[in-house]
Amino acid sequence: MRKLKLQIIDWYIIKKFLGTFVFTLAIFIAIAVIFDISEKVDDFLRTQTPISKIIFEYYLNFIPFYVGLLSPLLIFIAAILFTARMANNTEIVAILSGGVSFQRLLYPYFVTSLFLSILSFFFNSYTIPNSNKVRVEFENTYINNRYVYKERNIHMQLDDSTYAYLESYNNQEDVGFRFSLEKFRGKDLYYKLMSDQIRWDTTKKSWIIVGYSIKHIKGLNESLERGDKKDTVLAMSPVDFERKDNSIGSLTTPELKEYIIKERKRGASGIEAYEVEYYKRFAMPFSTFILVLIAVSLCSRKVRGGVGAQLGIGIGSSFTFIMLMQFTTTFALKGGLHPMLSVWIPNIIFTIYGLYLLKIAPK
Repeated sequence: MRKLKLQIIDWYIIKKFLGTFVFTLAIFIAIAVIFDISEKVDDFLRTQTPISKIIFEYYLNFIPFYVGLLSPLLIFIAAILFTARMANNTEIVAILSGGVSFQRLLYPYFVTSLFLSILSFFFNSYTIPNSNKVRVEFENTYINNRYVYKERNIHMQLDDSTYAYLESYNNQEDVGFRFSLEKFRGKDLYYKLMSDQIRWDTTKKSWIIVGYSIKHIKGLNESLERGDKKDTVLAMSPVDFERKDNSIGSLTTPELKEYIIKERKRGASGIEAYEVEYYKRFAMPFSTFILVLIAVSLCSRKVRGGVGAQLGIGIGSSFTFIMLMQFTTTFALKGGLHPMLSVWIPNIIFTIYGLYLLKIAPK
């Protein structure tokens, strides 16, 4: 197959695409920052938050979060805007009349989409989670009320044969009360630890079990071991008692994968939200290609009503995509739909829609 080389018209489209995207992104981020300042200024004044922390710990990490959140939609809008403008100025007609096929016209669009998709994937996988950690910590310190873990009678499966129980847990001091640990061999209990208190040692990254007794069971024989204090490593940590809605976006993709594997081994429930986030990070880059295909196919012809009409149709399509994504995600979280399938269904449906638009697009 003959290798396609970027021509002058390709570079023209790529520059238009990237320039429109950056300009649109800058406008939306500026609006988001202004609205956020107006919403949180009372909190900043109430807590007397230092200006340096507001700028460098919050807004410097607020911007990457919204860049990742808005990028797929803004890539789509950027493709619509400059393609519709080119069509309105009869530039696309001139390109197609010059012997360039519509499929060849898509080449610079897909080159730009590939660049933005790769950038978006690494941004969402590493940069944004790390910046979210700083932003969330800032919000928990200066804006949100300190999260209090209120669940009682907590049962946790630590691995295939180990189960833990806590009557309650104080996440302000990382202390658990009325702790027990049971280990099974098959269906037979052979180890049971009970203690008044369990504390997290931040230095050793392990648990200190206070006032414990251990029952060793071997058939009909039992032995009892008592002690005042015992250090141990368990497959649980204070992270398990943090606010869950904050933790998902603060995990890099490798951390997210490791967390899902760990929770599966523990037999934990409620990991669907983490799985959806994990699969979404791989599915969304492909969404960029699909949305760009739809944008170009929709806006490559000159229509009555100009750019505004095409932009309205395009934004309607993008919101339909977002609503479909939310709908399938809800089914994954509450309806038993596999998380991977839930994030790929919108891509599949809109791929079919995009191919239909490509078929009827001007040639």
